[in-house]
Amino acid sequence: MKKIITIVGARPQIIKSSAISRAIKNKFSDRLTEKIVHTGQHYDENMSKVFFEEMMIPLPDYNLHVGSGSHGIQTARMLKGLEEIYLKEQPDAIVVYGDTNSTIAGALAAIKIHIPVVHIEAGLRSFNKRMPEEVNRIACDHMSTLLFTPTENGLKNLKNEGFGLGNNGDASPDNPFVYHCGDIMYDNSLHFSSSLKGANELYAELGVEEGKYILATVHRDSNTDIPENLEQIFRSFLDVSEKYGLKIVLPLHPRTRNKIESNLSDTLRHRIEDNDLLKIIPPAGFLDIIRLEKGARLIMTDSGGLQKESFFFKKPCVILRPQTEWIEIVNNGNAILADYQYNRILEATESLMKKTDFTYPMFYGDGKAAEFICEKIIEEVL
Repeated sequence: MKKIITIVGARPQIIKSSAISRAIKNKFSDRLTEKIVHTGQHYDENMSKVFFEEMMIPLPDYNLHVGSGSHGIQTARMLKGLEEIYLKEQPDAIVVYGDTNSTIAGALAAIKIHIPVVHIEAGLRSFNKRMPEEVNRIACDHMSTLLFTPTENGLKNLKNEGFGLGNNGDASPDNPFVYHCGDIMYDNSLHFSSSLKGANELYAELGVEEGKYILATVHRDSNTDIPENLEQIFRSFLDVSEKYGLKIVLPLHPRTRNKIESNLSDTLRHRIEDNDLLKIIPPAGFLDIIRLEKGARLIMTDSGGLQKESFFFKKPCVILRPQTEWIEIVNNGNAILADYQYNRILEATESLMKKTDFTYPMFYGDGKAAEFICEKIIEEVL
């Protein structure tokens, strides 16, 4: 029996981890056991606890409660707490997801004491090292023993950085094994959407109709912390909603809600308050997000997760960032990079609203990525 410790800290990681936990429970419980550590990077109950409950994920065995703080403070607190847990539990491997401070701390604490690191969502690149996430994901890849990339582009990026793709000998940080496995979020989307109920009740609560609203999210520092950028994004939301007569449903991170108060002009804030088409709601649980994605006419987001899910549910997407890790959906015409710029957001929205010849190739696997990952951990971690 091999033991893994799964590190989560942000909402998307909790959701992603459910696919691995479900695969262990259903198919690998006799060969693989899991301990879950929540770093507490997202500490609001609506941003964290609800996801464990509604997705039936085992509650964390440990919670570090690191809370908010600068990148250095958060990461330092995590390193201290994680090392203590690793030494106590003596796992065979550490599993980390994506590109957050929890990811880099989980990997760094492990490699320093010679515990293999398994990185899920390896190889993704924005090619913008001003993004903390880009630095985290690159560093984590180069500390990992097993790397699981969801896309062909991820595989190409790793090859370009010098990773061998032969997977010969024994896997180690000096001889990492790289796999193109598909996306575990596609696993989750298929699993949860197949039995999803309650959409009509949610639509009624929000006063929207299926196919007649836009789903939007904004949370990245580059959009929320620069007043000019946030002003252009919200001005575009208001004008898009008015031009097309569509409500925009905007689940808002608490931090972004605070930035509206501090970074938007009085004029724009009054417009927001007076506009019945912009529906600002609290952060939504994963199942409600799926309900909203499935019923939306269009998605506008700076979230990497929602970009992919827009593709899973065959919805066009305006990306509120200058670049994306999911370049294949842009190249295929399913999404357009608009950044924070008002004119580009309006132009992208108009283009996607008019477009009718969308296609949806199988970029993200067959929905069984989690099973593949578990099998490889069992086989390759010594």
